[in-house]
Amino acid sequence: MTELSRLRLFAFVLLATSIFVPRANAASTSAPCAAPQPTSYPTASITNGKVNAVLYLPNAKTGYYRGTRFDWSGVVGCLAYKGHTYFGVWFPHYDPLLHDAITGPVEEFRSANGDSAIKYDEAKPGDPFVKIGVGVLRKIDDSPFHFTAPFQLVDGGKWAVHTNPGGASFKQTLKSSIGIAYEYTKTLALDKNEPVLVLSHALKNTGKETIDTQVYEHDFYMIDDAPTGPDMVVRFPFEPTAVHDLGNGASVSGRELVFSRELETGQTSQSVLTGYSSDPSSYDFIVENRRTGVGVEQTGDQPISRINFWSIRTTICPEAYVHIQVAPGETAHWTIRYRFYAK
Repeated sequence: MTELSRLRLFAFVLLATSIFVPRANAASTSAPCAAPQPTSYPTASITNGKVNAVLYLPNAKTGYYRGTRFDWSGVVGCLAYKGHTYFGVWFPHYDPLLHDAITGPVEEFRSANGDSAIKYDEAKPGDPFVKIGVGVLRKIDDSPFHFTAPFQLVDGGKWAVHTNPGGASFKQTLKSSIGIAYEYTKTLALDKNEPVLVLSHALKNTGKETIDTQVYEHDFYMIDDAPTGPDMVVRFPFEPTAVHDLGNGASVSGRELVFSRELETGQTSQSVLTGYSSDPSSYDFIVENRRTGVGVEQTGDQPISRINFWSIRTTICPEAYVHIQVAPGETAHWTIRYRFYAK
């Protein structure tokens, strides 16, 4: 058992989160995520016969994630293909209200410039602002926005969740006193024939003001629990440039982001990346274990507005932002696609 596997087991048992175990009659290629044990957290298991996944469902009282940073919908607790896993518990401490105690892929909606939250900068201490996929939050003080702050959730709107054997849909309806109102729908669907997961989004503006936001995917990849190091590579369709030194053995080599050594616990490699074009074709990343040939390709149908790369020993995260602007009465659509492979 690897160090991370022991940590995962300890965290799940100690904190009463769910441990993913195979059904007795499950095929070996899908066993890692075949079914969760009974848990107080609402979950759903989905499969297309090739890919199996367990989803955590949004719930203000019993949900696995109740923090105020990330969109509550579509949280993937585990996903397996051909006996390999791609997402899982990467963090050392679990608390349902902790801002990053969540498993990927997950998304965070920000302000138009990507640095704050909708209506946060205009709000006074005690006034409301909005995080799509979370709800109406209360500003604490005059400090600049920071995603780790323990904001109070004033109104989480209304969630409607529908699941089926091959996917799930989530709809949040929210109205606020600051002119922001919307219907946000997110659908996770496994392709019927291929090892592909598709995330489809629709944001309908039902309020009086334009919704201007950047949203990014914080994938939290952890392929077979392998540590971040020389076996791992991130490939881009362009030659990225790191704005700052990535640190701790990470560097850019042509169209690849590589590691010269394993990251130790507590070490981080991070930088904003540039070099992408304004065409959606730049949104095409591959994260792969070169030793085993197991990986995932992530593509999007919108132009990239920003990329931040972040990695620690337990997870690798190419965080691509897209800019979404929706006038009152209009609806914006965007899609992200994950293709899993094991060579």
